[in-house]
Amino acid sequence: MKKEEFERLLDVCCGALTHEAKKSGFSTSLQFENRVREVLDDLLKDESEMRVDFDSPPQAFPDIALGEYGVEVKFTLADTWKSIANSIQESQRVQSVKYIYIVFGKMGGKPEVRWGDYEKSVVHVRTSHVPRFEVELPSKGETGRKSLFELMGVSYSDFSKMGINEKMKYVRAYAKKMHPNERLWWMGDEENEHALPLNIRLYTHLDENERNRLRAETYLLCPQILKSGRAKRKYDDAAMFLLSYHGVLCHQARDLFSAGSVANPNNDDNGGLYIERALKLLEPELRKAAAEMDDALFVEYWGESVKPESRIRKWLEKADAIANRLVGLGIRAIWNFAHVDLELIDKNVVVENVHLSDSLMQLSYGIIREFK
Repeated sequence: MKKEEFERLLDVCCGALTHEAKKSGFSTSLQFENRVREVLDDLLKDESEMRVDFDSPPQAFPDIALGEYGVEVKFTLADTWKSIANSIQESQRVQSVKYIYIVFGKMGGKPEVRWGDYEKSVVHVRTSHVPRFEVELPSKGETGRKSLFELMGVSYSDFSKMGINEKMKYVRAYAKKMHPNERLWWMGDEENEHALPLNIRLYTHLDENERNRLRAETYLLCPQILKSGRAKRKYDDAAMFLLSYHGVLCHQARDLFSAGSVANPNNDDNGGLYIERALKLLEPELRKAAAEMDDALFVEYWGESVKPESRIRKWLEKADAIANRLVGLGIRAIWNFAHVDLELIDKNVVVENVHLSDSLMQLSYGIIREFK
């Protein structure tokens, strides 16, 4: 059967299913998929080499294999032509199928059943525990919309033949282009795929050793933490890394790196920058993290692959560049009212640290003495 003939058969199939949807409707995806199989089987009764398998594996892709043609069935009770589709891994792909179509049953609004070319209908990729395609049939009369594969610069035929590592290069490039300030959920290769724990954990409930290890990893991957205290979103990557890679939810990311409890656990009075003291306390964990962390993480967060023995040096270069960015903007003096003293490498910048707590204590003492 030629493609044009099969597509005409899909026209007839969708017309019959639309009539049924308007008359009595379909209430579940299983009911709809079974009916698609029945209608196709009836339409192909004269094609001895193309019979519908009513007992195909539930995870097979596409749902219905008919020789070199395949049909993926989608169903929704909502008034939309959009749906989450299969995993990009396609590990259950029926290899004999060359041409894949979608038969989509929409019960919301005006019930209708339509078909579309699978490659042209994939418009996005979403990530849950694994990246999955998102499909959407175009509205009637809609033209000019690009498929995901056009946006990624690769055909579906070529993409489907790639290994997961090669596929993820395209997916990550696409995600960074579409959402430059967001992160993908972690996904490694099939053999060493990173798995999140089933339960999300709270950072505050972890033991001290695990908290220190996670803080060290986060410091290393996210040197922007060292930006000015007023810098917006400087903790975003840190919070996303802990959640997406370790399944750890942190209520207040700032406290992990600059709070007195992490910079001054002994509650001494030695002064100094809290964040600097926190880094010194974590030096063994930082070195261990630099030696053992997956290189793919540095590619994801730093944009480059760095050998383990060079990661501390590279991190120091990034941290110095961030910490001295204000100086590079031409700022010659800083009047600092923050609760920690500010120190800069560039001694040509004048810093005046104002200790409001000292003034408050002196004021309180004056009041007490006055009313004795």
